Amino acid sequence: MTEFLLLGTVELRSADGTVVDVGPAKRQTVLAALLVDAGRWVTVETLIDRVWGEELPARVRPSLYAHVSRIRRALASCAGTAGAGPGADEGAERAQLRRGPGGYLLDVPSGGVDVQLFRRLVEQARATDCPDAERVAKLRRALGLWRGEPLSGLAGGWAERTRHGWRQERIEAVLAWADAELRVGEHARVISSLTGAIAEHPLVEPLTMMLMRALQTAGRGAEALTWYTVLQKRLAEELGTDPGAEVQRVHRAILRGESARPATDSPRPPSATGTGQAVVPAQLPLDVRGFGGRQEELARLDGILAAAAGRPAAVVVSAVSGTAGVGKTALAVHWAHRVADRFPDGQLYVNLRGFDPSGAAMTPDQAVRGFLDALGVPAQRVPVDAEARVGLYRSLLAGRRVVVVLDNARDPAQVRPLLPGSAGCLAVVTSRNRLTGLVAAEGAHPVALDLLSPAEAHDLVTHRLGEHRVAAEPDAVEEIVTRCARLPLALAIATARAATRPGLPLARLAAELAAAHGSLTAFTGDSDDPMTDARAVFSWSHRALGPGAARLFTLLGLHPGPDISVPAAAGLTGLPLHQVRTQLGELSDAHLVTEHLPDRYTLHDLLRAYTTEQARTLDPDTEQQPAVRRVLDHYLSAAHAADQLLDPHRTPVTPVRPGPGVSPEPITDHDRALAWFTAEHQVLLAALRQAADAGLDTHAWQLARAMTTFLERRGHWHDLLTTQRAGLSAAERACDERGQAHTRLGLALAHIRLLRFDDAYQHLDQALDLFGRVSDPVGQGYARNKIVMARSLENRYDTEHHLWQALEDFRSADHHVGQATVLNSLGWYHAVRADPHALTYCRQALDLLTKTSDRAISAATWDTYGYAHHQLGQHGQAVDCYHRSLELYRELGDRLGEADTLTHLGDTHHASGETDKVRRTWQQALDVLDDLDHPNAAEVRTRLNTLT
Repeated sequence: MTEFLLLGTVELRSADGTVVDVGPAKRQTVLAALLVDAGRWVTVETLIDRVWGEELPARVRPSLYAHVSRIRRALASCAGTAGAGPGADEGAERAQLRRGPGGYLLDVPSGGVDVQLFRRLVEQARATDCPDAERVAKLRRALGLWRGEPLSGLAGGWAERTRHGWRQERIEAVLAWADAELRVGEHARVISSLTGAIAEHPLVEPLTMMLMRALQTAGRGAEALTWYTVLQKRLAEELGTDPGAEVQRVHRAILRGESARPATDSPRPPSATGTGQAVVPAQLPLDVRGFGGRQEELARLDGILAAAAGRPAAVVVSAVSGTAGVGKTALAVHWAHRVADRFPDGQLYVNLRGFDPSGAAMTPDQAVRGFLDALGVPAQRVPVDAEARVGLYRSLLAGRRVVVVLDNARDPAQVRPLLPGSAGCLAVVTSRNRLTGLVAAEGAHPVALDLLSPAEAHDLVTHRLGEHRVAAEPDAVEEIVTRCARLPLALAIATARAATRPGLPLARLAAELAAAHGSLTAFTGDSDDPMTDARAVFSWSHRALGPGAARLFTLLGLHPGPDISVPAAAGLTGLPLHQVRTQLGELSDAHLVTEHLPDRYTLHDLLRAYTTEQARTLDPDTEQQPAVRRVLDHYLSAAHAADQLLDPHRTPVTPVRPGPGVSPEPITDHDRALAWFTAEHQVLLAALRQAADAGLDTHAWQLARAMTTFLERRGHWHDLLTTQRAGLSAAERACDERGQAHTRLGLALAHIRLLRFDDAYQHLDQALDLFGRVSDPVGQGYARNKIVMARSLENRYDTEHHLWQALEDFRSADHHVGQATVLNSLGWYHAVRADPHALTYCRQALDLLTKTSDRAISAATWDTYGYAHHQLGQHGQAVDCYHRSLELYRELGDRLGEADTLTHLGDTHHASGETDKVRRTWQQALDVLDDLDHPNAAEVRTRLNTLT
């Protein structure tokens, strides 16, 4: 059989073991890019992106076709070799590369790609019914497939990201192997291997924890305690953290002479997803109260999970025509809660809003960003590239057991990037569409969800109203079920009124529904508008509300975002908080809104469509426009206040004065500001669009500006680009030069972060001119500083004049942080040339910073100060400065800054001839950069290899 090897150098071996020459590294990358998706179509665009990234040759497609042609020849050579021997099986063992409308598909015999065989063996070993001895054999064989650094010799961002993910999978497999070996008593083998693994990955806590267990089993408890001390010191010195709870539990057990085995006897080893205790997300919404029926569907989902036996699966919960309101979300969330204990590494949930009446469906990239946040990934670790973000997300799930609920999906394209890529996780997808493409390509299991049966509908009413009440009026219950057409959403709304009024006869409820002159037959037919008959139940329930709650329900149709907080609802209505809180409680009791998070409410998309219709009936001058203005006043006022807490030294801008009836948000410190922006992220994006559509252009550009700091620090580069473009358009419509200056500065920052320097310079030049027109020297200073920042990222040091001009700008405004920033940059410019004046500039910057307590600029300046001393041969002073910088960066949690300073510190140790310190420091820097998936990791790795 032809073998394809990726876990080391990229090799192609024929059936007789002959290594077939694939060709140069670029062709090997083409082959690898096909093999990672062996058996699946890979588009030409995807291949080009994987092989060349942004460095495209002039004739990239002909180059690709030439490489593919030569790969075909190599495959034919293998086939010829395989067929030459006696008894060769023609075709069965042959790899074939096919071209089609979807791109290229490389068919490979089962087990022919080493990385796929590795994953299959690991997956089989993880099965709960796998005997220990067989588990050990499978994991030994899986790890034996690794011949060195995967994709060795291949360059480029895709290859490096793929390597990073595979390294993580290998660590997980090592942990699983060690756990299995300990179960069969092979502790000596484990101790020997894990000692080497820890030297390679010193901050991966589960490796040390497994070694401690092995040492205790071998009667070497004292050594186990020593390894704990080593880990504790490393984490404290390098990350400023303590060992995680599980490692501490093992440590305590060894101290007491107790067994250090896991609390449960599961064959699954600890996860190695990070350097500290892994974050366990718990994002599932509250379980549905009074959930009834759906026993057949629940049993089917249980059966799919049982059949999966720990393997990845995607369960599609869909329906026939007229799916809205049929209970897809309720079923998925209820079942996910039922099986949550089988997924100890957490639950992820996202509402993809595929059928939101506003049309603002969530993009896969937005969903991935939310998942990375939930998994505890710091902003600086989130890659700029969308494909890399998906890779990081899947790497974090590798080896973990997590249930992922993808709610309200529009189509397979929205879902695919969010599916876990490794064994142990399970995805539940709900959609109004059948998602047949997901069933065909990803092997998803369709679960068609129809209307409730008469018995299930009766069961739901009984769950909500109680057996005695239902038994007392069976005819009325039958009428209610009929009028609601056995649709769960309609039944929930109808029975909510009876549940909150125990004395209300059910016959009266049935009569009121009948008087509404409608049923929900549209849900069982072919109507293109499911709202046609749903209005009957919705309007009946709407009229049953008190006047205040009824008005709020209508005004919710004017709110821009997917959910709303209590203060925002108060702004929408112009009423006090306590009054609005009561009204929201009434809507919640009536099942017209759902409190999916404390003090945050959302609507089913059918109800949102209904409220949008009702809002259009309001008088534009007296109700619609004032409500929209109030809610936008609320978001702008709160966003401005939160932004000032995130960055108090920004150029001051006076926001639009909020009108009467706008309730302030309780945002009092940096952490609350960050939490508020995180909660309102999607709402603010929608609010900005609404402000622009409503002609409130000043609101639009000021909202864009207020979001800049949050979006930049959290790594939402594309959202930053989108908001600043919208803000610039609004400022241009308003002929507001100050607004244009600020949004162009924000656009430049977005382009810099996305490494689009030409676009950044264009916006910076215009921002400089605009800030000059409005006499804003601080804005000019920051624009010039960003020009220098972009030039430095391009390794161009020809812009010192901008620094001197920026310094004059900041001095004229008495802006200390700006002055310190520029002085630090001047220090770096002179340090590069080993000019002693660099020390003077750094000291001046640090003196200014004593007046502002800005730790971020202080950390950067201490690093520059150290670099200046290093360049002047003053190595002792350099080391002292670098340690000051490291201390501040660790306090801030700025890991990229920490890695840069560690790299510089290693350079100084190298210049001093302290080889052990050099190796240790550069390794620390490399560990951080690898963890951040940062391109600088390649340079540091080269330095380490050269040192070796």
